[in-house]
Amino acid sequence: MGGMKKAIRVPPLTEEQHAALEQLYRRTKLPRVRTRAQMVLLSAEQRLKAEEIAVIVRESAVTVLTWLKRYLAEGIEGLQDAPRAGRSAIVTEEFRKSLLESVRRRPRSLGLAFSMWTLQRLADDLAEKTGLRVSDETIRRELAKEGIVFSRPQHTISSPDPEYQVKKRRWKKPEMG
Repeated sequence: MGGMKKAIRVPPLTEEQHAALEQLYRRTKLPRVRTRAQMVLLSAEQRLKAEEIAVIVRESAVTVLTWLKRYLAEGIEGLQDAPRAGRSAIVTEEFRKSLLESVRRRPRSLGLAFSMWTLQRLADDLAEKTGLRVSDETIRRELAKEGIVFSRPQHTISSPDPEYQVKKRRWKKPEMG
């Protein structure tokens, strides 16, 4: 295993990438996420090596390399914490907005293979859209805050027969007590 390892550096950023990193750096409430954004910015803007960045951000060079690689592989999403077991991720404003946009549209109109939303389908759809994985219960709670109540689909039986309602009532004889 001879030879020099090629230094990992983030290539120059597009305006869009730069703006996204800058926004993450300024807006995140998580110091560790801010530090990751800073690592990428130092690599891309100042062309610093992992060892040099490590000194500035007070992390190991290995940690810096990990986050630079993650950024190169996954973009800005890669700088977020992976979902952990236990308390689910706190729902972001962006997530909430995305949830409401989805739930107000028919799944088929979004190119999905089913016609009705369930809490599980919403959770899956949003995990894909936002990178935030939450439980059905979290989805239910967020919708309830907006006055949207999810009940199980009611499978109603209907009939074209105009007399159907009358006959149906006749079938449902009151219980004799």
